[in-house]
Amino acid sequence: MAEDRAGPDLVCLGVMVGAHGVRGLVKVKTFTEAPEDVAAYGPVSDKAGRRRWTLQVTGPAPGKRDVVLAKVEGVGDRDAAQALHGTELYVERSALPALAEEETFYHADLIGLSVEDPEGRELGKVAAVENYGAGDFLEVVRKGDGKGGGKTLLLAFTRAVVPEVDIAGGRLVALPPAEIEVPPEGARPGAEEEPET
Repeated sequence: MAEDRAGPDLVCLGVMVGAHGVRGLVKVKTFTEAPEDVAAYGPVSDKAGRRRWTLQVTGPAPGKRDVVLAKVEGVGDRDAAQALHGTELYVERSALPALAEEETFYHADLIGLSVEDPEGRELGKVAAVENYGAGDFLEVVRKGDGKGGGKTLLLAFTRAVVPEVDIAGGRLVALPPAEIEVPPEGARPGAEEEPET
């Protein structure tokens, strides 16, 4: 649901990606499940927690699924809005609601997990959770072992590919693409078993 880039107590909800118009609106790329939720948990701060803003979402950015337009308290013109470009927006983890479903995860809880194969060999670490329109993917940075080390692996975040997520243990088990069984013809992989984020 949201990315964590600053540590266990702060969760990144989005990043300001530019100005819109001349009256101080900013474009915010959101990391929340519903883009408008970037303003739903109270004031946001920068990564260091030194600057705080109240956001008011005014609507979606034209042609962008995960970008919203927002008014930022104290920002009244294009130059001030553009000066915030690249600023990540954080809230305290305690401001986020508890997750009701057992197999639902905040992106912040997945990022940084060790990724292991079923035999317990480490494949890498989750660097990001991305969604390109066909469901969530885990971006895994592989171990630097000389065999694909340092490269990025994208894993579909479905139960077929990620059968076990152990947040408390700091790990998840994944079946790399070559190890995934092909389902019977006509069946969709993980059709009713996809974990939500």
